[in-house]
Amino acid sequence: MHMIENAFKQQIGNPIQNWTSRPQPKKIVLEGQYCRLVPVTVGEHLADLYHVYGPESQLSNWTYLPFERFEDLASFEVHLTSMSQSEEQLHYAIIDKISGKALGSLALMRIDRQQGSAEVGYVIYSDSLKSTRVATEAQFLLASYVFDDLGYRRYEWKCDALNGPSVAAALRLGFSKEGTFRQALVYKGRNRDTTWLSMLDIEWPQHKKQLLAWLNPNNFTPDGRQKKRLKEMN
Repeated sequence: MHMIENAFKQQIGNPIQNWTSRPQPKKIVLEGQYCRLVPVTVGEHLADLYHVYGPESQLSNWTYLPFERFEDLASFEVHLTSMSQSEEQLHYAIIDKISGKALGSLALMRIDRQQGSAEVGYVIYSDSLKSTRVATEAQFLLASYVFDDLGYRRYEWKCDALNGPSVAAALRLGFSKEGTFRQALVYKGRNRDTTWLSMLDIEWPQHKKQLLAWLNPNNFTPDGRQKKRLKEMN
């Protein structure tokens, strides 16, 4: 990185030309090849997402989430209503194009328009969605919206430092680990050290190229198995 000094011989950050506040993300449909992201609504997604959030889901899926699975439809409906009405956290249902079902959800949160920063969070997948191209495309669609459509500079991923699968998923997608905030939270009666990861706008074009190559239908066998892993894409 080129070193820049001010008139006092102090090192300073690179100048940002013509920076302005970024647009607020909107509750719009994001369309992909295998899935679409649709703003969560109770009317459209209550039944499908209850299979993901409710008693059918494995208890182990909820270890690192800030709340427990829902044991009855009424309490989940209250929660989903709150999700759908939130303006600070924009929750999207992940709709599989083949089945037409909502197989999970994720959210844009901690949105900072002045700094051009947003976080993907509340990533909750059904077991049938995990480790699929639909799950990868859902992450791609949201990242593309943040960088390509909204022009943000920074995209964040945070999780419990002990949640190895979450850290691995972020690294696979192209996020870089920045560090760990020790004793950042108390949740579920225990300590949480939080690992921070990020992706920058200058890094996105290469990650986008790799993701598009991996998501190409030609990279999959007729039964849906990948031919090349994401990290093998040029």
